[in-house]
Amino acid sequence: MDCFGQSEKEPGTAGVYLLTVVDPRRGEGTSPTGIVAQRLARQLLARGCDVRVIAEPGQCDGWPGRVEVVEGSIARPLECIGAFDGVEAVFLAGAHPSTVQQALALARAAAVGKIVLLSSHGPEYEEAYPPDTWFWLAIEKAVERSGIPWTHIRPSAVMGAVLEGTYPATGSDWPDTVRSEGVVREAFLDLGHYPFIHEEDLAAVAAAALTGDDFTGMVLEAVAPPLSTRSRIQSIATALQRDIDTVELTADGSRAVWQRLGLPDGTIEVTLYALEEYGARFAELVQWTRDQRPSVQDIIGRPLRTYDDWVREHIGLFR
Repeated sequence: MDCFGQSEKEPGTAGVYLLTVVDPRRGEGTSPTGIVAQRLARQLLARGCDVRVIAEPGQCDGWPGRVEVVEGSIARPLECIGAFDGVEAVFLAGAHPSTVQQALALARAAAVGKIVLLSSHGPEYEEAYPPDTWFWLAIEKAVERSGIPWTHIRPSAVMGAVLEGTYPATGSDWPDTVRSEGVVREAFLDLGHYPFIHEEDLAAVAAAALTGDDFTGMVLEAVAPPLSTRSRIQSIATALQRDIDTVELTADGSRAVWQRLGLPDGTIEVTLYALEEYGARFAELVQWTRDQRPSVQDIIGRPLRTYDDWVREHIGLFR
């Protein structure tokens, strides 16, 4: 349903769009919910939607004035029951398997019309293991069984993850080392590749899923082609108009750097694996990205934003 259209909640008015946001989670597959949801809120407001946010304490600031912010946590949904009142659709980000059923029960009771889940590519790997080990797949299955129309979004890593310190580990220390020393130190400098999507594009995918019916019951692969580590460094150097030195680390060397930053072992190991895997299987994985339908460009109706675009927007990080 477009926000300028009719709502089933009250004749003549559109329902509220509820976004859930958590303080940065650093586990593998997590996205930076704050920066994605803030972009999404602005896009929904531009469509004429009413937006409400359930935000953990560290994410309550920086929202447009027209957004209703409810301090709370989607991981403890029974503390914010009233936030679901009058809600047309939910952008569900930061849910936890242990309490997601409670959140979905509240959504059902409020006659929420749709759940758009910010998931990860974890379910593709988790399905080979027993259900009691699932995290992302447990959340997806709960949403599917809720009786509420749903869409799952499985994104590439988000370019702006470095702003919140979330997954992946690659690039997480670059703002500090580029600013202070003019250098990047990382493993797989020549081989390494990683797929990244701009948070504005990911938010646009979510907005399309929330406000329309074309993607109901679908898993949307919000993926972008893998970028080489060297190309990402060059994007920063070009924007700074100066060279950046590079130092090739061993995998253990990068592990040590990322451990000092407090990143969990799972995030570190998945990052190292993916850097090497995307480099070794580059052509195959680029083709897989191109084969996804609908593509991100199909969904959002415009070309994707590039890493060059992202760096120009955030060049202050590196100066």
